[in-house]
Amino acid sequence: MKTIAPALEVITNSYGSSFTYTKHAEKTNSKAHLWHYHPEIELVYINGGAGKRQIGSHVSYYTNGSLILIGANLPHCGFTNEQTGNTTETVIHIKPEFLGSDFFVAPEMRKVQNILKQAKGGIAFGGETKKRIGNKIEMMENEPPFQRLITLLSVLDELESAEEYTILNADGFSMELQTQDNDRMNVVFNFVKDHFQESISIDEVSSLVSMTTPSFCRYFKKISNKTFTEFVNEYRLVHASKLLAEQPMSINEVCYESGFNNFSHFSKSFKQYTGKSASQYRHEHKIIIS
Repeated sequence: MKTIAPALEVITNSYGSSFTYTKHAEKTNSKAHLWHYHPEIELVYINGGAGKRQIGSHVSYYTNGSLILIGANLPHCGFTNEQTGNTTETVIHIKPEFLGSDFFVAPEMRKVQNILKQAKGGIAFGGETKKRIGNKIEMMENEPPFQRLITLLSVLDELESAEEYTILNADGFSMELQTQDNDRMNVVFNFVKDHFQESISIDEVSSLVSMTTPSFCRYFKKISNKTFTEFVNEYRLVHASKLLAEQPMSINEVCYESGFNNFSHFSKSFKQYTGKSASQYRHEHKIIIS
């Protein structure tokens, strides 16, 4: 079976700058369905809307926009598409040593150094932090290069002090692994992304990465801190959350469209995962599909 190889994204700095700043208008970022990774640290602000985010082995559904900091070489998909409903998406890429190998060891940079270390697992920021920092990120578009750099350092410093955040991947999952490990996990993630609506055999996935099934199960759990079955179920539940919020289809249809073949199992799993029944979740998010 043909699999999608992991894509190494090559990023070029913005003209006259030591980092890259890109603002995508609605629907113009084309990486929503592409698994990719890069040595640069990525800061993303999506100014509204709702969608799916998959970073490393973490998958979740966001609403009212998203502010995310992603560590170097941590694989992820894009976060917006034609259904997201955001106006713009601003993406900043910085190399870990973009100001020199010794810059972040300075005492004044201790907080920034700390947040960049935490970013290895991916961080999502919420509440007022998301709004305040998001506004600063968008305003950088019209700043001259030196002021833009100062603002970026200020943003990173503020993020380290933020209390409204979630580390997305368990400790140790950062893809600071051997190239072979990175490639294996990307093959697995791509396969799940493309086939989660179907029945997925662990034996089949194991063979895709040239491993025995027991070895693959131990390997996946060691790297992601969850079993492969748990990862697939989470992916399906997040897709169900997205459908419930965005599509006027029946809950029974949502169940089967998300890859579940048993409605009772879906209902129980959804409530365990979200703390709400599917109908409660839809009611709370009905503004998205209204």
